[in-house]
Amino acid sequence: MEEAWWRRPSTLPLFILLFATLIISFGGAIRIHDAGESCPDWPKCFGTYGFDISEQEQAAYWEENPDEIDSRGADHRYTVFEIFLEWFHRALVGVIAIPVILNVAVARRKIDFYGKRNFYSAVFIALLLVIQAIAGAITVFYDNADWSVAMHLSLASIFTASILWQHKLTRVKEGVEWRFLKVAPHFKQLYRKKFDLIAVSVLILLVLGAWVSSTAGGQYNQSCSVGFPDAWPQCNGQFLPTLENSGILVQMIHRVGALLVGVVLIVALLRLKEKQADYSNAKPFYNALLLTSILWFANLVIGATYLIKAKIGEFPEWISLLHLLGGVSTFIVAASGPMMFRLSTNNLSDNEE
Repeated sequence: MEEAWWRRPSTLPLFILLFATLIISFGGAIRIHDAGESCPDWPKCFGTYGFDISEQEQAAYWEENPDEIDSRGADHRYTVFEIFLEWFHRALVGVIAIPVILNVAVARRKIDFYGKRNFYSAVFIALLLVIQAIAGAITVFYDNADWSVAMHLSLASIFTASILWQHKLTRVKEGVEWRFLKVAPHFKQLYRKKFDLIAVSVLILLVLGAWVSSTAGGQYNQSCSVGFPDAWPQCNGQFLPTLENSGILVQMIHRVGALLVGVVLIVALLRLKEKQADYSNAKPFYNALLLTSILWFANLVIGATYLIKAKIGEFPEWISLLHLLGGVSTFIVAASGPMMFRLSTNNLSDNEE
């Protein structure tokens, strides 16, 4: 009889995944409220471990620590809510460390059953958490520089995908009978690299999105104007705008990247739809690619809506947060394809296709 789901080691990565999702969501909320610099020091916040910092206390801190003054200047004051967002984001990173360490301990204790690969995956997740904390500190020290924000989001996405990988790995060891576990060698040889390329492409697109949203203090989001059709699908009223302005260049790189990823997804989806009947158990791979394509298109619409609904100096930032979460979700689903190929056992012969 199978062990209850809440007692299985495979449930622990799902618990960690929940925390990782919260961390990414709060990270997006921090960017929306321009609160990324609301705790100027690290790991403390205005020299304390709390978040209820008054304007007078902020002024006193700037006077005592002039080197910590951020890009907004010493006269800027953050609200308690803005400080709380950054403070709670950091607190979540500290809390998630508990199940991450427990995950390593469980994987080490049950290494005879779950194997070394599961243990190494747990250790890799723990290392990524440490690296993420360091990346967060770097982001604070460099006042939310665009490259640091992109790095932080990229690592968070890889961290989340790694957690999902370990969950799938442990479930396989627990005897789950997923169809994708048995695929023909020829199918795996034909499509594995294609799925790898798609996952990497979606991750790069996610990084480009972070670049657009964080460069020049987030001002590049209005480089193509606002409203329909001037801002989208056009850029400043043109389909092929001049690229002399760096903001327009960044916007167009992101848009062209989204278009290229879409073309790759659609072409791969159509080809696999025609061929999936030729191979046993190819349906889960097609479904993963289909869901990735649907999420890509939905996020494209969300990104367009963000620009269409905007007014000069007034952007619907909750849509921006939705766009971020949509991008991360698209990458996680895209990464599930390569995971399935690596978990498959190749115990179908070619004549069983």
